[in-house]
Amino acid sequence: MNSVVSINSIRFFVLILIQVLICNHVNFLGYINPYIYVLFIVLYPTKNNRILFILLSFLLGLSIDLFSDSGGIHAAASVLIAYARPVLLRFSFGVQYENYALKFENLEFGSKLVYISLLTIIHHTVLFYLEIFSVSKIILILQKTLFSSIFTILLCMLITIIFSRKTK
Repeated sequence: MNSVVSINSIRFFVLILIQVLICNHVNFLGYINPYIYVLFIVLYPTKNNRILFILLSFLLGLSIDLFSDSGGIHAAASVLIAYARPVLLRFSFGVQYENYALKFENLEFGSKLVYISLLTIIHHTVLFYLEIFSVSKIILILQKTLFSSIFTILLCMLITIIFSRKTK
């Protein structure tokens, strides 16, 4: 249990540092940014306390907001996907999630891709809608959501493949 807490604590701080120091300064074509801090919410253990998880997601988003001076939009998007995560887990993994036999390293690639894609697209839609906050600019919101989501999904999948421990 202690190793799970330490791994998640390290992951929390490392993802904040990478997001703030590197990813916030990546700006392709003026509006494509990766938001890899979502990976903390993706990889958080399913059996842990849900209220603690939502609180940690809020603190994750709030710390990104503090460094980015973005007024709470990251916190709102992070809390939303943390709250919706059980539904998305059930949709993506089905019986494996119901039986709590979920180990992210052992899951098939397609299910992981669907799960990460759904979380990322929901996160980015909320994030960019709150950032722009105008229905008249829906095309810009969808454009930023689409391209930033693709970039974030590719980076998150690459990171999970590189840093996964394959257990058989």
